Amino acid sequence: MTRVTFTFGPHVAGQRLDKALVAAMPDHSRARIQQMIAESRVMLSGQIEMNGSKKLVGGESVIVDEPPPVAASPRPQVLPLTILHEDDDLIVLDKAAGMVVHPSAGHETGTLVNALLAHCGGSLSGINGVLRPGIVHRLDKDTSGVMVVAKSDRAHRGLAEQFADHGRTGPLDRAYRAIAWGAFERKSGTIDAAITRSRQNREKMIISRAEEARFAITHYQVQAENAAEARARASLVSCRLETGRTHQIRVHLAHFGHPLMGDALYGSGFRTREKLLEPEALQALLALNRQALHAELLAFAHPVTGKELRFETKPPADFAALERALFA
Repeated sequence: MTRVTFTFGPHVAGQRLDKALVAAMPDHSRARIQQMIAESRVMLSGQIEMNGSKKLVGGESVIVDEPPPVAASPRPQVLPLTILHEDDDLIVLDKAAGMVVHPSAGHETGTLVNALLAHCGGSLSGINGVLRPGIVHRLDKDTSGVMVVAKSDRAHRGLAEQFADHGRTGPLDRAYRAIAWGAFERKSGTIDAAITRSRQNREKMIISRAEEARFAITHYQVQAENAAEARARASLVSCRLETGRTHQIRVHLAHFGHPLMGDALYGSGFRTREKLLEPEALQALLALNRQALHAELLAFAHPVTGKELRFETKPPADFAALERALFA
């Protein structure tokens, strides 16, 4: 990481922060500047500033933490893929837990994009640029499950429209299987709370009413509960997304008081409860070593043929072992 420090002159008074940074850092595009602002990499007069449209008064001190550069374009790599469907326009996969979707600082190789470039021979949509070819939506590195990737530009545009519509007028449907701490007071409901990136921790998303926060809606249904004393309670939960924000289910359930089991980022305060679990459940949770979240269903209209497609996958063995230990 490279840290850049400077002070804005009086000439920036009244300008937006992102535009002023583009002028001050001409080697970066406006999109790159906006991305760094969104990732909490810009400090203005000693405070992290995540609002690119903030108006400047002039004289502010600025610190920008630039991430390490990544390769100009990802390299094809032959990696194992579980393909559920493939045609000339798209490919549907069951992404393994532990696989990053696209290259980024610290993850230049071994990603889903690297694997797809090798498998598809370069026939991926270029709408999202060289680092994210074909990527319409993402799953966290440690979340397993169904993903669709565009191979043609027309498929990419059609899929992007469906994801942007959040299934309000079409067949798009996304369901996740989650194992969360605690017994839910209400066995079904909707969590409607806007999300933005934390100003204190770039890796973390938070519930916020700030201007830059994006609305997020998660519908949940408790499927099962374990029979244990209160602090060792756990729930098997089905979550359906009406939006698709970064870490949405993890943030929403944690804010609701039920972080995902194994989630070190949002459930660290629940680590002391692990020792209260039955031995089989504790062993399974330690073996999982990640958040207990699996994207089990994805349905959408084929962006070219219009045919409605629906894909469901069972959770991987480590997730299934924890589920059995808790709820069998």
